[in-house]
Amino acid sequence: MEAVAEGWRARFPGASRRVSRFARSVAVLGLVASSAGCILTKDLPDPALDIPEGYKAARLTKPQDAPPTLDWWRGFRSRELTTLMEEAQTVNLDIAAATARFLQADAQARIAGAALLPTLSGSGSESYSRTSGSSSSGLTNGGREVVNYQASLSASYELDFWGKNRDAAQAAEETAVANRFDRDVIALTTLTTVANAYFQVLAAQDRIRTAERNIASAVRILNAIKERLQAGTGNDLDVAQQETVVANQRALVPPLRQTLDQNINALATLGSRPPESVRVIGGTLNQIVSPRVTPGLPSELLTQRPDIRRQEAQLASATANVGNARAQFFPSIQLTGQGGYQSSALASLFQPQAAFFSMVGSLTQPIFDGGRILGNFEFTKARQDELLQTYRKTVVQAFADVDNALMSIRQTTERLRLQREVVASSRRAFQLSEQQLRAGTADIVTVLNTQLTLFQAEDSLSQAQLARLLAIVSLYQALGGGWEPRMERPVDAL
Repeated sequence: MEAVAEGWRARFPGASRRVSRFARSVAVLGLVASSAGCILTKDLPDPALDIPEGYKAARLTKPQDAPPTLDWWRGFRSRELTTLMEEAQTVNLDIAAATARFLQADAQARIAGAALLPTLSGSGSESYSRTSGSSSSGLTNGGREVVNYQASLSASYELDFWGKNRDAAQAAEETAVANRFDRDVIALTTLTTVANAYFQVLAAQDRIRTAERNIASAVRILNAIKERLQAGTGNDLDVAQQETVVANQRALVPPLRQTLDQNINALATLGSRPPESVRVIGGTLNQIVSPRVTPGLPSELLTQRPDIRRQEAQLASATANVGNARAQFFPSIQLTGQGGYQSSALASLFQPQAAFFSMVGSLTQPIFDGGRILGNFEFTKARQDELLQTYRKTVVQAFADVDNALMSIRQTTERLRLQREVVASSRRAFQLSEQQLRAGTADIVTVLNTQLTLFQAEDSLSQAQLARLLAIVSLYQALGGGWEPRMERPVDAL
C-alpha cells in the first residue's frame, strides 16, 4: 500500500498536496465536531427521585440480605413447578416475540450508526457509441465509433459537526437496550403467571377434595337424620334441610373443576402447547414450602427491576433525540469525492494519464421550512418530559408494589394462622354434634350450623394458603426476581 501511495504522489504531485490539505481540514473539522456534539447533547434531566431508606411494611434488612435469585421458584420445593418454569423460559411465545423485537431494534441501531461512517462505492462501465454517417450538406462518410471504459471509486461523508448523527445513533442504541429490558419484563411476568396458575391448580384440587369430603360428611348426617325419622324421633323438615346441605355442597364442585381446567389450559398456553398434550399432576398446597424473601433496600430496585431499567433506556433515547433535533437547526457539511480511470482503450485504462479525481465540500443551512425543525424539536422535548414523568412514576410504583406485597404476606400469614384455628375448633364442634345426633341428644339446628361452619372453614383455609403463596410470588415480581441486573449493549459504540 505504501508503494502505491508513493507512486500516486510521484505521478500527481499537485493532487497529493491538495489531498493532504483536504485531509487536514477534515481532521480538524472532525475534532471540533466531536466536542460540539458533546456540548449539544447534555440534555439528560434530573429525575429528582425521593428514595426512602426502607420499606414501610418491613424493617431495614441486614447488609448481607441478597435480592431474589434467578431461579427463585426453586424455593417452593416443587419439581413440577420447576419443570414448568424452565419450559416456559425456552418455549413461551411472548418471550420469543420480545426477543425478535430487540433483534429488530439491534438492526435499527446498526442502520442509524451507519451515518457516522463514510459511504464508499465502486463502479465500472463500458460505453459504445457510433455517430451518423450523414451530414447536413448531404456528404456521407463511414461514421465514427467510440468505445469508452471507466473504473471509479466514489465516497461521501457528512461531518457530524453538531452531533446530529451521533445522537441519532445513540437514540437507536438506547431503544435497543430498552427492548432488551422489555424482554426481561415479559419473561418475569410470564414466570410469575406460571407460578400463580400452578398454585391455582393446587388450590382447586385441594378445594375439590375438601368439597368431596364435605359431601361425604353431609350424606352421613343425612343418613343419620333419616334413621331418626324411621325411629319416630325426627321429621321431614330435618331431612329436607339436610338434603339441601348435600345439594349445595355438590353444586360447589363444578365451578372448582372449571377453575382447575382453566388454569391447566393457562399453563399449556404459557408452555406453547395445546391443552390436550399437557398433563399437570398437581398435588396439594400442603406440600409447597413457603420460602423466605428478603426485600433488601429500596435503592436496589433501581437496578433489580427490569421495567425501571427499560424506562431509563427509553428516557436516554429521548434525550439523544432532543440533541438530534437541536442539531438540525445548524448547517450540515457534506464531503464527496470521486476518483478513477477513464480510457477509450481497455489496455491503457490504468495508465497514469487515464486517471481522474474530484473533491467537493458543500454546506447546507436551513433558512425556512415552515416550522418543521422547530416543531420537531418541541415534540422531542415534550416526549422527553413524558418519559421522565413515566420513569418517576415507575420508580414510585415499584416502591408501592414491594410495600403492598410485604403487607400482603404479613396479613395472609396471620389470616392463615387464624384460619387453621377456626378449622380446628369447627372440626371439634362438628364431631361433637355428630356424636350427639347419633345419641339422640343433639338439636338438628346445631348440627346444621356446625357442619356448615366446618365446610366453609375448610374451604377458606385452602383459599388462605393460596393467598399467601400468591403474595410471595407478587413480592418476587415486585423485587425483579428472576432477572439478572446487567447492562447489555446491542452494538459496539461508534
